[in-house]
Parts: sequence; C-alpha cells; structure tokens
Amino acid sequence: MPISWLIGRQASVADSYFGGVKGDFFTLFVYFVQRLPLAGRKEQVISGQDPFEEGQIIYLKICYIWVSSTSPEIPQRPNPQPAKTPPTTTITSTITRSKTQEPKKRKSPNMPTVDVHTHMYPPALMSVLRSRKTVPYVRLFPDDTASGERLVILPSEESGSTARGRPIGPEYYSVSEKIKFMNTHNIDISVISIANPWLDWVDKSEAAEMARVVNDDVERMCSEHEGRLYHFGTLPLSGDVKDVVCEVKRLKNLKFCRGIVMGTSGLGEGLDDPKLDPIWEAIEEQQLLVFLHPHYGLPSEVFGPRKGDYGHVLPLAMGFPLETTIAVTRMILSGIFDRFTELNVLLAHSGGTLPFLAGRIESCIAHDAHLKKEGKIDGRRSVWDVLKKNIYLDAVVYADVGLKAAIDASGSDRIMFGTDHPFFPPLNEDEDKWLSVTSNMSAIKAALKDDQATEQDILGSNAVRVLRLDL
Repeated sequence: MPISWLIGRQASVADSYFGGVKGDFFTLFVYFVQRLPLAGRKEQVISGQDPFEEGQIIYLKICYIWVSSTSPEIPQRPNPQPAKTPPTTTITSTITRSKTQEPKKRKSPNMPTVDVHTHMYPPALMSVLRSRKTVPYVRLFPDDTASGERLVILPSEESGSTARGRPIGPEYYSVSEKIKFMNTHNIDISVISIANPWLDWVDKSEAAEMARVVNDDVERMCSEHEGRLYHFGTLPLSGDVKDVVCEVKRLKNLKFCRGIVMGTSGLGEGLDDPKLDPIWEAIEEQQLLVFLHPHYGLPSEVFGPRKGDYGHVLPLAMGFPLETTIAVTRMILSGIFDRFTELNVLLAHSGGTLPFLAGRIESCIAHDAHLKKEGKIDGRRSVWDVLKKNIYLDAVVYADVGLKAAIDASGSDRIMFGTDHPFFPPLNEDEDKWLSVTSNMSAIKAALKDDQATEQDILGSNAVRVLRLDL
C-alpha cells in the first residue's frame, strides 16, 4: 500500500494540516518525531504531549501504526547530538494553520503558584507594636481578655466597644503558620510584605534603624525557607530622604528582596510630592518593583453616620480601592511616569477602580482647561500607556468581572496572583480552605475559561518573570 494512497484517502485531514503536501508521509513523520528533544520522542507524539490538535493526533496515531507495520524502525537520534532539522523556511512555506487550528495552550507542570500579596508582622516589628500605647499597636484589653490580642492600625478603630481593631493570632507573625497556609492552598512561593501601616508612624530619629532591623528580620525568615519565601522591603519614609535612598540601595543587595512595599502617604504629602523624586530615581535605578498598598482609606465622614453598623465593609470594600486609584492617578497627573519611564508599580487589589475608570480619567485630562493652560496635556503619556508599560496588577479582586477589567486594561502578562493573607480569614474555625483564596482562584478560572497557559501566567509565570524568582 503506497503512502500516496493513504494520504489520498485522508486528503481532508492531510490538506488541513500539511497544506496539501503530497510528499512521502514517512519522511514528514520522522521529521516531526526528531523535533522532540528528549528520549522517547515517538511516545510523546503518540500520547499527544506535543501541541497538535486532537484530530491531528488521531491521524498521526493511525499513520504511525501503519508506518510501524510496513517500515523499518524510525531512526533514533544519538544523544546528545542535536537533531538535524529541515530549514525553518521550508516548513513555514508548506505548513499553514487557520485561527481555528491554533494549538491549545497547555499548562506547564513545573511552573509554581506564586502569591505576591501576602503579609506578615515579623517578630522585630511585633515586639515594638506590643510596647506601644498609641496607634498602631497590639494589645490585650483588660476589659475583654476573651478576645485575645487585638491589632489596632487606624484611629477610627479605637472605641469603647469590644470590636476594637481586629484579633491577631500567630498567622500574622509566625513563619510556620505562613508555610502551613501555603501548603494548604498549594502555593509554592510567597513574596511577603509587612502589613500596613508599615513604618510610616516611626519617629524620624528612629526610622532608618527601624527599617534596617525589620527588613533584616524578614530577610532572615526568608533565608530559613529558601525557595519558598521572598519579600518586599519597607522604607523609612518618616525619616530623611537620604536615609530612604540608602535603604533602597541596601535592599537591592538582600538576597531575597524583590521590591518595596509602600503606602499612599509617601513622605506625608502623597505620592505626587516632588520631594519623592530622588526616591523614585533610586528605585528605578535599582530596578525594584514598588508594591503600592492602601491603608488610610477615605475620610470616615463619607461613609455616613451609621458606618459603625457595617463593620469594616465600607472602608475595606470602598475606601481601600478608591485610595489606591486616587494615589496612582495623582502620580500620573504629576508626571512621575513621564520623568521615570522605567519605574514599575504593582497595584494592590487589581488597581482599585483604575482599570474601570481609566477611560474616564483620560477623558477628564484631555478636556481640562487648566491642564491645557499649564502645558500639561501635550506630549504627556496617556493613562493607558502607563497601565500597559509601568503598572502591574495583583489578582486580589474576588470575581471574574473585575479580573476581566484588569486584564483588558493592562494585559494578562501584567496580572499576578495574590491572597491578602492573613487578612480575611474564615469566620468558622473548622474551615480549612480560605474563601478569600478560593474565590480569587475561581475568578481566574472563570475569567480565562479553558486558557490554561494564561491561567498559569497569572498564577505564577508572570511573578517569576517580573520578580526574577529563582526556580
């Protein structure tokens, strides 16, 4: 039975894959087998691990059975010599695929899941918080010892009720609890940042030393779990600018540090403060990613007189995202990304409302007479340009609708998985999995449907690439 007869009988399949090539199928089959770099190349083709369409795999199986029964053993390439393949131009001139024939993206079994939004208060910081009497502090209230230690990080959380702050347990400061959480949720790597309010509250005279102590403590924790933990360093922003710049440069040399966590206050006057320029310059020069995280929210008055009836919902669900949106918009308006074009910022909570409001912000800028008069419109970078070149977004958004907006705004290659652990714990003690984690993972699956490759990009590949994680 000649090869040409088999191809003729299967013309519809052959034409769709080989573009009408009527040559010797055995030669083509050997070529495809020899493309595979590992031993057992035939088995990889037959098992469908090479990215061919399902129908093409079935067709190759039939042809392989026929070739095996009528032809000599397919020659094996001696290792480790590379295979001699036909010139690329020959293949591209004879093989064509339509969009419907594109190989399905496959998930890499070796790519880790990376959590870029996960917090801790390291032991060095916890000891300071426990010694403080003013916000922020950790305290066991004598009139409510049953509630255990409580963390108070905002003045609005101080009240005479038993709802002062929030309960704080080992999950906030124990590295073993962090690893346990990671194992429970199949998270391979976590990039830790100390939780808000970072070191914004430290006295100016103590800021530089406190930053060194805290950053070194987190670095130590990461070194004890090498390969699983990295961190974003924190800056002494309440101190002198020169001390902040020195710490930026020092952080670059810490083995496990991959960036800097920062709140929206900056040196006290917001992130559009011109006095921050030497700090932005140092961060850009050291190629460190800034993880921008909210803390201060909105003025409590905007939530109305009954805000206390709603727990933490309004400040967390509305205040935090809007705080982030306002902060980064001020950065854009002040020209920070025009002056520091290589400055990269990761926005918490998928950028707040920025992906949804970017078009409105851009339109308001383009129509603003004051900005036009000041010469701040012509030649500036657009919000969209900054979103796609300088901004990264975490995937802490809890639903596919918000995640789709983030992907549309910045691109799937700029989105990174996060959990916000240890905040948002289960309300029932017997729950093993955290709803805050499973809902984020479900949102990724729902937003991407069957696109496993892009799903893996968001779960880990993007973070590995952007943060230069060692695998």
